[in-house]
Amino acid sequence: MKLVVFGDSGTIGRQIIEEALRRKHEVTAVFRHPEELPLTHERLQIAAGDLLSSASVAAAAHGHEVAVSAFAPGLENAEELPAAARSLLEGLQQAGVVRLVIVGDAGTLKTDSGERLMDSVNYPQELRPLAEAHSEAYAVYAGSELDYTYISPAASIVPGRRTGMFRIGLDRLVVDENGESAISAEDLAVAVLDELEEDNFIRERFAVAY
Repeated sequence: MKLVVFGDSGTIGRQIIEEALRRKHEVTAVFRHPEELPLTHERLQIAAGDLLSSASVAAAAHGHEVAVSAFAPGLENAEELPAAARSLLEGLQQAGVVRLVIVGDAGTLKTDSGERLMDSVNYPQELRPLAEAHSEAYAVYAGSELDYTYISPAASIVPGRRTGMFRIGLDRLVVDENGESAISAEDLAVAVLDELEEDNFIRERFAVAY
């Protein structure tokens, strides 16, 4: 499979790339600052690109079969999320890429009480603008004609071990027996590549955690 990954060179994007290479896929990584990605591999190409430009997306995605967005701006740039969603969709359509997997946010998932995590009393209010931006971006993807899948990860994502063992939900936050919601970046990457290879949630969202 020829895979193009958009986003940043942080932990999640890097783990998705490494997992794809582990599975023998060909990967093009497109980041604003590609020099920050400390990876080299015979099946990996690293390129500079701007996810906020549909022309840049189209040029990078041309000739690929599937795309992944691991775009994760900081709080100060939260408004870039819905803008990036629109330009990503437009660029992929121009390039003829119809399969897209997006790594999103846990804030819009429902809790056991039925309310969204971002609306719960314990949700950090300083993160709410980012959660709202993810919610707006998700609506953009859900209204598209592409074969998208939106993955809402656990509330906590940390570097850890690749176990390949996790649980999957739909629109509800996945928690363990102690009410905690967590997953390693390595296992989140496993979930992303599993979906790309198996196509279990076309035009749907699912949640993943231990």
